[in-house]
Amino acid sequence: MSRHMNSHTLPSPWHALAGVLRRDLRLALRRKAEWLGAVFFFGVVAALFPLAIGPEPATLRLIGPGVLWVAAVLASMLSLGRLFEADHQDGSLEQLALSAAPLSWLVVAKVLAHWLVAGLPLVLLSPLLGLQYALAPQALGMLALTLLIGTPVLSLLGAIGAALTLGVRGGGVLQSLLLLPLTVPVLVFGTGAVDAHLRGLGGQAHVSVLLALLLAAAAFSPWACAAALRLALE
Repeated sequence: MSRHMNSHTLPSPWHALAGVLRRDLRLALRRKAEWLGAVFFFGVVAALFPLAIGPEPATLRLIGPGVLWVAAVLASMLSLGRLFEADHQDGSLEQLALSAAPLSWLVVAKVLAHWLVAGLPLVLLSPLLGLQYALAPQALGMLALTLLIGTPVLSLLGAIGAALTLGVRGGGVLQSLLLLPLTVPVLVFGTGAVDAHLRGLGGQAHVSVLLALLLAAAAFSPWACAAALRLALE
């Protein structure tokens, strides 16, 4: 009888995940400056390059995918600095670690909330910004697809860096040093898919590699983040 009651009183991991997701999305709406700054940075960097390079369409098509992807990587890193910091400062992170739900599930909810407010806007903006680089509609679609797959990988990898540097003085610089090498494969295959599409070779192989990176990051990142957060809280 007691076991039956406990199964109903303890929240399921799915309910805990949904609760943390709703909470983080509400907080993000109150702290618009933290993620709007990253989106604004992405838009400004992508918009300034055509002005500096010149109006030559062939040159713009050549550099466009790389510029947009580099801007997306840097914008993601800007918005990851306070992924766990605010919860750590107000004690919420300790409560999450002590809850009945697995900490790795709660990390998934926080990363998903971060991607929805800081990663998804980059995906939605990319076709509009890509028009400045004289990219064809099919290339714009490939760019948006690679960002749709690649930006969650950046959020998952960035969460590891944010957890490892939690509470460390100058953690932002250390986080950047840890993350930049990890983002190189995502950057290479993301830009490679668009470049291959522009050359008529098809970007399916690059997209498949990005999907494999996403699956690997989704499997490893929550566990690594949970372990790092528990160490930071000890």
